[in-house]
Amino acid sequence: MKHYAGLDVSLETTSICVIDDSGKIIIEKKRPTCPDAIMGALDGLDGLEKIGMETGPLAVWLWNELKKRAAPIVCMDARHANAALKMMPNKTDRADAAGLAQIVRTGWYKEVSIKSHDSYLIRALLASRDVLVGVRVRLENQIRGLLKTFGVMFGKRVGGFARRAEEIIAGELDVAPEMRMIVETLLNARNDINEKLKGLDKRVRSLARTSAPVRLMMSVPGVGAITALSVVSAIDNVERFRRSSDVAAYLGLTPRRYESGEISRTGRITKRGSRLTRTHLFEAANALLTRKLKESDLREWGLKIAKTSGFKKAKVAVARKLATILHAMWKSNSPFRQHAVAA
Repeated sequence: MKHYAGLDVSLETTSICVIDDSGKIIIEKKRPTCPDAIMGALDGLDGLEKIGMETGPLAVWLWNELKKRAAPIVCMDARHANAALKMMPNKTDRADAAGLAQIVRTGWYKEVSIKSHDSYLIRALLASRDVLVGVRVRLENQIRGLLKTFGVMFGKRVGGFARRAEEIIAGELDVAPEMRMIVETLLNARNDINEKLKGLDKRVRSLARTSAPVRLMMSVPGVGAITALSVVSAIDNVERFRRSSDVAAYLGLTPRRYESGEISRTGRITKRGSRLTRTHLFEAANALLTRKLKESDLREWGLKIAKTSGFKKAKVAVARKLATILHAMWKSNSPFRQHAVAA
């Protein structure tokens, strides 16, 4: 007889429910959130077809560990699973585990693709860099805001932020000597973060040099090492998407659609998928449209949209097109063409 299991995972414990082919509950247990403990609860069970769990903070670790133990584990999209679990009268770990088991038995779920170990390492690197950049910006804004209180305008000078800050500390803080220590502390913190960022940037450049898909994507104007690494790590496997246009939808760059009866609306982009990769593509589109880079059909197309609908919509449209183009380049192993080739 076929059996199906559902795992409701939390930080400390995992609720396990096993049902048979008819939907009857066979086993209900609660075990520590540990791959060995979970597999121990399922030992001796014949005909185990699938084990289902939702996406979550521990999903990647558990999926990989259970796969190593030859478990038929599937990871389900939490939004889809939640839509089905809402029909349960009570919201408990036990009920959720039973509901997940029923979902994998019926097949009414969307399986999530778990990326490779290297892709998660790249994404951890890019996410950490993004956090440090955000902290640096906050420190700079804090220094600017504090100085304005005492009539010291930071402004812009040749040599960058650090040089201008040193000029202010050396001379213009005579009106408020007590501020010198505060500004120096914030500036030292910014310098420390800059040093850490240099180390991360060096690692980014090293990864870009050793990755053929990343080097290929960097042939597109506006796409640098960070954007290319972000896209490659988000896609992970080029054969994962049958059509290159599906990548834009996966990254949340396609408009929402709502239809019901006579109502039909097209809204803003869905913003599903990786926010970080979506941001990187938007920045690449901004560079392509606003900087003096190589002329291309893509840039001309984006500028035409900017004239009729504004730069913001043009940047989103170009970011969506970039996602499609980068996947197509990777799949066909061909460089970026500045101008379309006539048929």
